[in-house]
Amino acid sequence: MSLLEINQPVPEFNAISTFGDVTLARCRTRALVIYFYPKDNTPGCTTETQGFKDHHQALMDAGGAVVGVSRDSLKSHENWSAKLELPFPLISDPEEKLCELFGVMKMKNMYGKQVRGIERSTFLIDAQGVLVREWRGVKVPGHVEEVLQAVKNLNNH
Repeated sequence: MSLLEINQPVPEFNAISTFGDVTLARCRTRALVIYFYPKDNTPGCTTETQGFKDHHQALMDAGGAVVGVSRDSLKSHENWSAKLELPFPLISDPEEKLCELFGVMKMKNMYGKQVRGIERSTFLIDAQGVLVREWRGVKVPGHVEEVLQAVKNLNNH
């Protein structure tokens, strides 16, 4: 259950990332794309993250910034980020504070067993800190391009 609603302000948060502390207030000069993914260094998450990397400059040019979030440790994030040469931060959320705020924790089937994990989801927050768009249950192919178009539309680029 998400605590957030479209067209409502996102509460301030402070999270540790591969680039140091990330706060919503610090991101207020641009639209912020926050994407939640299940696990570092797995095929789908690597493909999605590589997509955000490949489109990073276009997102920046459109007035957006990107940050990825999972429950992995900061050390795991640092290793994966270095391997992929990511130009944006990955937030470590082992206590699931951001996951709960954005309502991305779900029961999922994994090899026939029910497990609690992150549902691949992306959120777009405008420069005023208002949630303007969400994508839940994301399928990776074409997703980053759709997010880029939403940022362009938001900022009229």
